[in-house]
Amino acid sequence: QPPAFGFLFDVDGVLVRGSQAVPAARRAFQRLSDGGGRLRVPVVFLTNAGNCLRSAKAQELSQALGLQVAPEQVILSHSPLRLFSQFHQKCMLVAGQGPVEENALNLGFKHVVTMEALRKAYPLLDMVDQSQRPKELPPPTTGFPTIEGVILFGEPVRWETSLQLIIDVLLSNGNPGAELQDIPYPHLPVLACNMDLLWMAEAKMPRFGHGTFLLCLENIYKKVTGRELKYEALIGKPSTVTYRYAEYLIQQQAEKQGWKSPIRRLYAVGDNPMSDVYGANLYNNYLKSAHQNQVQAGVKRSPQAASPQTEDPLQLRKDCNNSVESCESILVCTGVYRHNADVPSKMKECTTETVFHGHRDFCFDPSLVEASYIVQDVDDAVQLAFKKENWS
Repeated sequence: QPPAFGFLFDVDGVLVRGSQAVPAARRAFQRLSDGGGRLRVPVVFLTNAGNCLRSAKAQELSQALGLQVAPEQVILSHSPLRLFSQFHQKCMLVAGQGPVEENALNLGFKHVVTMEALRKAYPLLDMVDQSQRPKELPPPTTGFPTIEGVILFGEPVRWETSLQLIIDVLLSNGNPGAELQDIPYPHLPVLACNMDLLWMAEAKMPRFGHGTFLLCLENIYKKVTGRELKYEALIGKPSTVTYRYAEYLIQQQAEKQGWKSPIRRLYAVGDNPMSDVYGANLYNNYLKSAHQNQVQAGVKRSPQAASPQTEDPLQLRKDCNNSVESCESILVCTGVYRHNADVPSKMKECTTETVFHGHRDFCFDPSLVEASYIVQDVDDAVQLAFKKENWS
């Protein structure tokens, strides 16, 4: 009997903690695969990590889980950028760490400027670290391209450098060596991947994520200009376009395996109420409204989230067959979300409305951070879905 459901697995805090596999992860994937190590159900790994290549993340997961994971099963925070072809010919400044230039080129961007290249071209801009300041006045920079947009892949290493140079680019309309004229507004397009404020590694307490860097950038821009920093797109969980892309990859897997019955239900397993649960619930609302022939995703529940990131890029609209009817959120207790007592039945018992860890452009709705189910670990999550699907 072919499956009518698929899984979207978060990685950090669900399958691994830093470089260590969560013990329940291998048990879960033994259930999910047959004797030959082939998955019996379509699976996508949906992570907000982005400071690596898709192939490297697939290899890392293969080792952690003890089965072969293909790059086509991995969605990094920036993977849906390949759909934003209107920016692929523009000269884009890329920020983050890891192979940012290679990632941008793999996603279809043709003209890329790294933060390091910009810093070298304009050595007078990066002035916080006194040991890095030039000892003599450098000659004027010539022939450097005008920057036409900014891609924020993930948290950079030297925050003060990236914050300064990104603000310089926005204030100068892409010519940071020029004398400051009137501040342009709206500013150049900014595409940001991964809004997670916090994430879980080996440390006992959560670590700063890219969402923390975005928070700094937004507040500095507003303090300097008096205006809001605007995003052309916010990508990665909990953005609807990321889940839409995941659904598309799930359907592709099912077709590749020759499973004829359409995929009707998705189970999104995560450890972070603000990205995994919020995103799955927002997408569930999107699916319901799509089935009622409403054009916009999540509008009624979360009007602020219905900005460009919730609209379908044309390619997805053509390629997706809309068979999926629901996306249920399953919260595990091995990562960001922890509980010490018995598993509570309702998420609102352990989430205070006053502390909102989500991104500025996604309004707080208590129902969106309430998981459909809370279980101990990923193995329990798989067993729960199998039971609901009457699947042995």
